Amino acid sequence: MVSLLIDGKKVEAESTQTILQAAQKVGIHIPTLCHDPRLAPSGACRMCVVEVEGAQSLVASCATPVSEGMKVSTRSESVTRARKLNLELIWSNHPNDCLTCDKTGECQLQKFMYEYDVKASRFGEQNPPSTPDDSNPGIYRDMNKCILCGKCVRICDEVQNQHIWAFSNRGMQTLIATAFEKPLKDSGCVFCGHCVSVCPVGALMDKPAAKKGRPWETRKVRTVCSYCGVGCSLVLHVKEGEILKVTSDTHDAPNYGSLCVKGRYGFEFYKSPDRLKSPLIRDRIDQPFRKASWDETISLVARKLMEIKQKYGPDSFGCLSSSRGTNEENYLAQKFTRAVMGTNNMDNCARVCHAPSVTGLRAALGSGAATNSLADIEGAEVLIVSGSNTTEAHPVAALKIKKAVRQNGAKLIVIDPREIELVQYATVWLRLKPGTNVALINGLLHVILKEGLENREFIRQRTENIDMLRQVVAQYTPEKTEEITGVPQEEIIKAARIYAGTRKGMIVYGLGMTEHKAGSHGVMSLANLALITGNVGRPNTGINPLRGQNNVQGSCDMGALPDVYTCYQKVDDPIANKKFSEAWGCQLPAKPGLKEPQMYREALAGKLKAMYIIGYDPAATQANIHHVRSAMKKLDLLVVQELFMTETAKLAHVVLPAGCFFEKDGTFTNAERRVRRLNQAIPLPKGTKHDWEIICLIASAMGYPMHYNHPNEIMDELASLTPEFAGIDFKRLEGDGLVWPVWDKKHPGTPILHKDTFTRGKGRLNDLLYTPSEELPDSDYPLYLTTGRRLYHYNNGSMSLRNPEIYAISSEEFAEIHPGEAEILGIKTGDTVRVKSRRGSLEVKAHVTTKSRPGSIFLSFHFPETPTNILTGPGEDLLALTPEYKVCAIKVEKI
Repeated sequence: MVSLLIDGKKVEAESTQTILQAAQKVGIHIPTLCHDPRLAPSGACRMCVVEVEGAQSLVASCATPVSEGMKVSTRSESVTRARKLNLELIWSNHPNDCLTCDKTGECQLQKFMYEYDVKASRFGEQNPPSTPDDSNPGIYRDMNKCILCGKCVRICDEVQNQHIWAFSNRGMQTLIATAFEKPLKDSGCVFCGHCVSVCPVGALMDKPAAKKGRPWETRKVRTVCSYCGVGCSLVLHVKEGEILKVTSDTHDAPNYGSLCVKGRYGFEFYKSPDRLKSPLIRDRIDQPFRKASWDETISLVARKLMEIKQKYGPDSFGCLSSSRGTNEENYLAQKFTRAVMGTNNMDNCARVCHAPSVTGLRAALGSGAATNSLADIEGAEVLIVSGSNTTEAHPVAALKIKKAVRQNGAKLIVIDPREIELVQYATVWLRLKPGTNVALINGLLHVILKEGLENREFIRQRTENIDMLRQVVAQYTPEKTEEITGVPQEEIIKAARIYAGTRKGMIVYGLGMTEHKAGSHGVMSLANLALITGNVGRPNTGINPLRGQNNVQGSCDMGALPDVYTCYQKVDDPIANKKFSEAWGCQLPAKPGLKEPQMYREALAGKLKAMYIIGYDPAATQANIHHVRSAMKKLDLLVVQELFMTETAKLAHVVLPAGCFFEKDGTFTNAERRVRRLNQAIPLPKGTKHDWEIICLIASAMGYPMHYNHPNEIMDELASLTPEFAGIDFKRLEGDGLVWPVWDKKHPGTPILHKDTFTRGKGRLNDLLYTPSEELPDSDYPLYLTTGRRLYHYNNGSMSLRNPEIYAISSEEFAEIHPGEAEILGIKTGDTVRVKSRRGSLEVKAHVTTKSRPGSIFLSFHFPETPTNILTGPGEDLLALTPEYKVCAIKVEKI
């Protein structure tokens, strides 16, 4: 620590801090235009100049470190004169249109002109005309207002790592532009909006909000993003019931001001003319829907469900809830299924993505959840990113990975068949054949154990089954592993040595690990890696699934699964069964229910007669959708609760219109187990109801009173039944929320699991053999198909495709094909091709790229016009029954 005087006040500061940071620490205001705490100092704007005793001239406080005995004046006559001069120079080349500028009230230049009483500039007689560029989808540009602070350039370079903006020309002709002054859409911009968020003036602004309202006219509502599992904090700017724009506070976890294109610009779907605004009913699916009142619809659903239960028994019913729904809604869905319908046939859409994470992590560690916080990524020394196209599927988490590598010197190991963006940052890229994850991880384990790189003390004290693991992985020599996976053995050895050589090794993985026949085994094998190296239970270590949807973690935590109540209390455990039976006032079934794929098989067999699907579109997103749709068509009753007329809703007998996340209160739990508040920002559209309210109405109409005044009462109930949530209530969740387990009202939460012991006692090292995928390429279907997400869209596209800004950037699907296959087939980028599997075919444009592994095709599943899941195969995870989206056999024909 050093001691200095600022404006006569004694200040203690770290020697690494700047004068600006020291002043801010004690509440002394120094104006800045180019400074941002996330960025390296630049000293460009000179507004933060201060006088330091003994210095020959004024210094930029944002770039000058403190020193012992320093005496600083922030308000001397020379400082004030210099700041006024700087303002005049900036103003000399700035449009004088404050009266009509959207930035009025938030403009830092305007604020400082007022603060320093600068009314005109001596350096310019005429302001240039304002000629804004509104040709870009999301970002409104008026570069005449640019003050050349450089914050947009620096945040794009240092935080987003896209390098879109740069200074161009010199002198009075200096401007900030894209390469060759390309439009943003063609420049490589990912429309994260970072540049907009730091612009101190009106040069860069959010286009959807332009000319719709001034800052003081809007109400700011804090909530949580409902796209991916990062669960970013959002600030909604609301005026007269309309959301004008979305921003994020730099102080709010877990994103600290960063957003992706969907978080910032993917909000306008809520006012789509396609929103469902009235219940719809019909007797048979070959009949048209008719609008009905809520009273008629609820009465109809209740009567038909009771009839089916009485005639065919409780197990003739199945419920699927949504990982886009709140914790409270998922809790009520499983309570309804068990207490009202009397069955454990309860599942949610985590089944098609991260069910193997729950299965695999529970088997290895005892808890089916991430071990560490997302913030821990930045401090890791070695990162393994396996099966996660992080920059597109979880963009804000990817920023933390990039920062760890670029700024903190971490080594990155990427395990992925595709040349994803993170390969550019990787020390080692293990480009394996699709579906060979377990073999590759066993190869890494083989090297670590053979070379004695394991953490023997950790293994001895905190794990079991090491001898069996040694026997199994002894078979997976680098040579054999290369033969199975296609990864060069020297790369396998290199990666193993890097990961085993640190005590700060973190594993991050995605659906490329879970959506396989051996998905659960793949998760267990990653846990083996963490356990034998002792990289678990401490900061910057652990194994962390990046959840696909915003509340995958929460929906599973809430017991929306066939074998558990909240936080994985087993339904066949007599103690748990008794506790919930007494709390809910009925005898609950003790036999585990059907998983989602089993429900479809039972429906086709005529045993499952009714389904209630809440906020989930399996008719578009499940694998082998012909099979799923055939099952749904055999049901006596299909009730679908939705925002839009999805493919699943089209097959329903009853459609119930619900609210979106902007219109509801509740909580989400993100990938790091952080439980956060949603706050209702806008009213429900007329004719719709809250999801939790609809569930309660059906239950009550069936003779089981289920009444709550607000979701906070639902949280209180589930917390009373869930030890890990015992300390959680809505009041405590204000701010950044809490990371479960939270054992009591004074407990601060648990960002790191398994510090001293594992939930199951000792961590289990699972001995696993490589299991080939269900369907591999052959002479008839010679190529691999693997599926996944693209940056601009989300799942079935029901939300993301209904945002004009995003649709303008990305409006159709394309098949990624390697140049080798493209040359053989005579295919060029832009050609229309037919992709065929044993289950169906579709036509799509081709994009020739080395991103795809030789012999592989990649498709996303976002676009209804390109129903990728008519192709995907019959393979399922051996334990969790998650579909094997990542591997099936196809052929491609040029049309």
